[in-house]
Parts: sequence; structure tokens; C-alpha cells
Amino acid sequence: MAALRLRESVIAAKQKLAAGREKLKQQHQAGTPGVQLCAQITDCFDSILLELVNAAADDVPGFTAERVLSNVTIVPHGGYGRRDAAPYSDIDLMIMHAPTFREPAIQFTKRLQQDVFDVGLILGHSLRTPRQAISAAMSDATIFTSLAENRFLAGSVGLFRDFAEPFRRQSKRCFRSLFHAIMTARDEERTQYGELVHLLEPNIKRSSGTLRGIQMVRWLGFAKFGENEMDALNRLGAVSDRDRKILRDAREYLLRLRNELHFHAGKSTDLLDRAEQIRIAELYGYQGTEGLLPVEQFMQTYFEQTSGVRDAGRHFIASIRPQSPIATIFGPIMTRRVDRDFHVGPYRISTSKKWKQHRAGQIDQILELMIAASRFGRQIDHPTWEIIRSKMQGQGEVEMTEATRRAFLTLLSEPGRLGELLRRLHELRLLEKIVPQMSHARCLLQFNQYHKYTVDAHCIKTVECATQFLERDDTLSAVYMKIKKKWLLHLALLIHDLGKGFSEDHSIVGARMAEEIADRFWLSPQDKETLVHLVLHHLTMSHLAFRRDTSDEQLVLSFAMENGPAERMRMLFVLTCADFAGVGPGTLNDWKVRVLTDLYRRSMQNLGGDDTVDTIALRRKKHDRLASLVRGHEHEEWFRHVIDSLPEGFLQETPATQIISDLEQLHAMTDDSPMVACQYREDRGVLEITIGTREALMQGVFHKLTAAVTSQRMTILAAEINTLADGLVLDRYFVQDQDHDGQSPPQRMEDICQRIRKYLTAADDQAPTFTATWTSRNQRLAEEAIPIPTEIKIDNETADLFTIVEVFTQDRQGLLYQISRMLYDIGLSVHVARITTHLDQVVDVFYVTDAEGNKIFDEERLKSIKQTLNEALVEQAS
Repeated sequence: MAALRLRESVIAAKQKLAAGREKLKQQHQAGTPGVQLCAQITDCFDSILLELVNAAADDVPGFTAERVLSNVTIVPHGGYGRRDAAPYSDIDLMIMHAPTFREPAIQFTKRLQQDVFDVGLILGHSLRTPRQAISAAMSDATIFTSLAENRFLAGSVGLFRDFAEPFRRQSKRCFRSLFHAIMTARDEERTQYGELVHLLEPNIKRSSGTLRGIQMVRWLGFAKFGENEMDALNRLGAVSDRDRKILRDAREYLLRLRNELHFHAGKSTDLLDRAEQIRIAELYGYQGTEGLLPVEQFMQTYFEQTSGVRDAGRHFIASIRPQSPIATIFGPIMTRRVDRDFHVGPYRISTSKKWKQHRAGQIDQILELMIAASRFGRQIDHPTWEIIRSKMQGQGEVEMTEATRRAFLTLLSEPGRLGELLRRLHELRLLEKIVPQMSHARCLLQFNQYHKYTVDAHCIKTVECATQFLERDDTLSAVYMKIKKKWLLHLALLIHDLGKGFSEDHSIVGARMAEEIADRFWLSPQDKETLVHLVLHHLTMSHLAFRRDTSDEQLVLSFAMENGPAERMRMLFVLTCADFAGVGPGTLNDWKVRVLTDLYRRSMQNLGGDDTVDTIALRRKKHDRLASLVRGHEHEEWFRHVIDSLPEGFLQETPATQIISDLEQLHAMTDDSPMVACQYREDRGVLEITIGTREALMQGVFHKLTAAVTSQRMTILAAEINTLADGLVLDRYFVQDQDHDGQSPPQRMEDICQRIRKYLTAADDQAPTFTATWTSRNQRLAEEAIPIPTEIKIDNETADLFTIVEVFTQDRQGLLYQISRMLYDIGLSVHVARITTHLDQVVDVFYVTDAEGNKIFDEERLKSIKQTLNEALVEQAS
């Protein structure tokens, strides 16, 4: 009979849960506030659990329900404990039992666990005595932070009291160790889910500035004061009125947003991905403006909320951080005065009482303090930040004084902790008082698949990345160190993307802003020209390096002349690398540094810089080396003949021994077996696939080779189509293997070669079968909601011998093959291809001629090429 009653209780609870969720969903859609709805969800869960608890207590063999419930207590904790339960949240319960009642408690727990699972809830539970619970919490930060949010639900009130009050007292006694353990655990979680507020696909529970930030204040407040409610912490003076309001409003905003994610998904989910951002922006009624999408408006609001949580949380944490006993004892002894108001201790820099009273509200004085902190390598102490924060609240735009101008430019010239200090200035809203254009970029989303951070976060991150180049041991580090006016480079990085969010090209808008900023800082005409040039042309070097054939010396010469003199070229090189690095982790890889460094060196040769490389001498040396390697060879004459026809790029970038090895294979090649070789280029971190054949045997060779390579799950980074003497074709593909990180195993490379060779020798010219790749529903929804428009551009000015076709479109499987096949079908021959599938949109660039090898000048033909490609790609994308 007990089992039957239990089953009936489960069925009833299951129905109650479904009805409750449906009712709550309707209330949510009607506009019920997030905090209120979460409390109602908690009540629903409580009601169901109480029935299951009673049924489970009635099912323990040998004990009445009253006896069981007098020896156990049910303690909700975590989000369920603080009544923040979302529609599909887990249920976290601690089942405490009297020390002598363990075995019956185990039976009770097993039945309750099974029933909760059968109802359709996810239960996280533990079984402990009060003493065991306190001991576990004191030794594990994760257990502590969960149990810090506890309440009584059912069972023995006395048993709950045996836990709650001793736990509170013990927490306060162990505050120092708990503080450090909680902070360490939070740092690890933030690293996993996003260390910056402005991460573009945040987890609204665990990323920086989200619900976890509010919970951190509660946990640490409980450990320090025995209180975790904001009102109580406010009454104690631990949380200011302003911060209480910030945290209260953000909690409401984030809980309502979390409820929407749960109800829409029909399951527990906390990831605010791109598809959800688009959907919720429309649901919340954002309209967008010219140059700003509705989703970008929505996310700007989101980031404003999470920035407030971050700032309030950081302020609270700093105010209660326990002092090191050593610092407390020896700090005053080891502190020395510099200037008249700054005191430099072993770890921190502090300010005098007079400075706090009279100078903490003056921006130039705050900047002077930051300069001192950077030069001495010290943190600014919390009381100083606290008074600065309070004095700067509500202050409007400030007039630029000579003292502020000088101090800010001096700060920009100090690489040490520049990124960190600029970020703190921005968090305090001081940076936009110094550079007013920063206010437009605050929390501005870049809704694309490339950037990981908002515009303001990206700009500050690029400055930080540039200063970190000092830690490298390569040309990039040497060039950065050599730049005389680092402050000018850092200023250019800080403002380079501020033109985003308008309908006009952001580089052009940014250049106008740069002019205004230069005038605001009273820069000299020469420095103003450099600043404007760097902002206007901040994409020029990356576009040239990754979208053009840089083996064309005339092209490199033109680039050098347009972006010189030498000092400005150095700045542009470092700016370009920092711009890549500031996009997100791993974006500036060895491949990009290598390509950009090569372009920089060859450009500097034309500018006469002292850090140049003599490419003419290197070319002559390479020819001499090749001649020595083939001297006395049986086919020496053939080798010399083919070497003389090698394209400049191939000659420059390929080791001499590799060139000879490739040519030997090319010479031994038979008509029915093309040459295919694969090797890992450690200097670039990519696979290099070399393919040789005869032009007469394979018409339209590029699209066939592209099909062969991409069908083997290779991402093509760049391709060279080299036609040599006697109609020989020697092509190279630089690729990344989608199946392996880093170097592919030897067997994999051999298999790639065999499969490519087999495909190339097939009798037909059918489209290849591309291996299916998994695409998430969210990615598909995002692409469908804001598709990247297809655009075809023709450049007939850059190259003397080729017409350049640029294709901008949405990335999709087999895209490169589709484009190259279309080029072949309309009678074009591809000679060089630069493939870019990782920027704001796919950019594939092709150097082409007509079937006779001539550049295309006929306007009607050019117009037809654009129209044909555009119509075909738009149709395929739909």
C-alpha cells in the first residue's frame, strides 16, 4: 500500500509541476517581475517537495512519518535556498539527520531522490549531520557558498537550529581563509565562462558581472558579517545605497532574462547566445537606429547592467578584503612618501587625507596617482578608489586642461600596467570624460562572428596586448620597443574602432573623431596627421597581407610609400598585430605574425628604415643556393630552366631544399599520377599541401584542386597557383586540418595525399562530396536572422597582370569550391587566391585572367562577372 500511495503522490506531483510551470509561464509573458516570479517558482517547488517528503517519510520501514521527520531536516540551499529558482533550475537539498539516525535517513533519502527524479526535477543532494555540514563547508569553498544560502523547509526545527547558528558563527571566525578560497574558486569559474563583462556570448549566471557577481556579495557578506541580504548589508554600512540599488535592479533584470531563456528552451539554459540575443531583442521591442541593430541596442543595455554588478561587486570585495598580518605589522614601516601626498607601501600605493579631501575629484590628480602606481608597480589601495568613485559620480564632461592633457599622455607612455589602468578609468566613467567619444562605444556590441568583446572592451584590450608584446622574443617585440612615441600608438589603439555603430564606414568616422581628439589634446600637426592616418588605415596592412598577393614588389612599394615614414610604419605594424590580438584568445597566431612581419620588413626596405631586410640580396642568395644544389645533376638544365620561371612569392617563402625536392617530384611525375606532397610548416603552424600537374592535362585546375583539398576537411588559409615553364603547374595550399590541432599524424598526411591524387585523376568533373559538419541550431538561427550580404568587388588597379575579384559572403560548406567552379565556368583562370574565413565576413580574393591569360578590361565583361557571381551566390545561400 505504501508503494501505491507513493506512486500516486509522484503522479500528482508531476501533474502539479506541469500545471505550475504553465501558469508561471503565462505570468512571465504577462510581465511579472523576475524576482517575484522566481519566488513563485520556489513556492511551487516547495509545495511539491513537501508532499514528496511526507510520502517518503511514511515509507521508511519500521518508523512512523512523525519519527522520521523529527530526526531529519530538509534544507534548500544555493539558488533554491535564496528563492531564486528559475523554471528549470536544479533542486539543491541538504538532508540533515541526527547522528544516531543515519540508516533510516539513508532509506528516506533514497526514496525522496527517486520520487523527485520521477517527477521530472533534477536533484542535487547531500546527507549530513549538522557537524558534518559545517565541517564540509569550512573545508570546501563550493560547499560553503552553496550552504551560505540556506533555509528551513521541513522536518526538525531544532536540528536546523543546531546547524544554522553554529554555521554562522564559525563562518565569521574563518572569514580570512574563506575569503581567499571563495575568490580562488570564482577566478577559476570566471576563466571558464568569461573573465570580461563584455564577452559577446555570456553565461548570464556565471560570466563576469552576472548573477554570480551578485551572489559573491551575498556569500562574502555572510562569511564576514553573518548576513547575506542586501538590505541587511546596507544597514551594516557594508553596501552603499547606490550599490544596493545597482545590485537590486541588476538582479531583477537578470532573473527575468533567465526566466525567459528557460521558458523558451523548455529546459535549464543560461547561455545568452547570438540566436537568443536576436530573439529577445525583438521580444523586448528594440527598434534599432541607423548604424545600430536592435540586437546591438539590447546587448548595450545588458552590458550596462552587468558592468554595474562588476563595479559594485569589486567595490564590496575590496572593502572587506582581509589584510595580510605581515602587511599590517610591517606595512607602515616599509611605506615611504613620494611626492607630498602619495605613500608607497610594499604592495599598494595610498594617498594622504588631504589628497582625499581636496584632490580626489580632480582628473589630473587621479591620473598623476595612476602614473605613480604604474611606475612603482603598486595597486592603488581601496580607500583611495572608494573616495574617487564617490566624488566622480554624476560629474559631467570636463574641460581639457594642460595638466589633464599632460598627465593622460604621460600615462599612455607607460606600458607597465596601462591596460589595467585604462580599464579602471573606463569603469569609473573617467575615460569618457577625457576622451568623450568613448561614451558612444561603451558596451557597444559588434554583432559578428569575429569579435569576442564590445567595442570599448576591444579598444582597451588592444592597448593591453600591445604592451604585452614586450614579453615576446621576436621582430614584433623589437619593433614595439623601438617606437619612440608609444603614447601616440596607444592613443591610436584606444580610439581606432570608435567609429563603429554608425552607418558610414567606421574607419572614416573614426578618422574624423581622431581629428577632434588630436585638437582636444593640442597635438602637433605632425602627431595629429599620424594619429588620423593610423585610425583611417588601421585595416590596410591586414587587408594587404591577407587579401593581396604580396609577392608583387610594386604593391609593397605603394603600400610603403602610402604608410611611411619608417616610424609610422612601425606603429601601423604593431597596431595591426594588437588589433588581431585584441579580438580574442588565439586570434593573433604564429601564421599571422609571420605574414605581417614579412610584409613589414619588405615595406621598411623601401622606406630605408634601419630594421629592414635586403630582399634583393636575399633573392640573389636564394638563386645561388639553388644553383649549387642542382650543379652536376643529371637534369641540371631542366632544373635551371624551371627555377628561372618560379614566381617571386614561391621563391621567397620556400626553403631552397624544399624547392629542389618539389621540382624533383615534379620532374618524375607521370601524366596519370600528379605530384602531391604534404608537410607541416612549424614556422607557420599550418599544413602545406603542394600539388604538381600539367596545365594541358587539367583544364580549370584551381577548382579541381580546391575540391580535392576541401573534401578532406581542410580549411584553406591561402592558395597559390603557379604556372611554371613548359606548362607545368605547381600549386600550394596552406591549410588547417579540422580533424587535428597542430601537426597532423604522418598517416593522416599520407592519406590526404592519396585521396587528393585519386580525386584529381578521376575521369569526371563532378562536384565533390563534402564531409558533413555539425552546425548548431543557434548558429543557424543567427545566420538566418542576420545574414551576411553577398558582395562582389572588382579591382583592376592593384595588379598589372591580373584582375582581382573579391567575394564577400556568408561562410558555408563547400563555398570555395562553388566560387572557383563558377570562375572556371565563366571562362576565368585563377592564378592567386587569398582565403579569409575568420573575419567579419568571408572574404575570398582571386587574381584572375581570361582564358588567354590576359587581364580583363572590357567593362561589360567585368559587369557580367559581378552579376553572375552575385546572383549565383545569393541563390545558393537562400
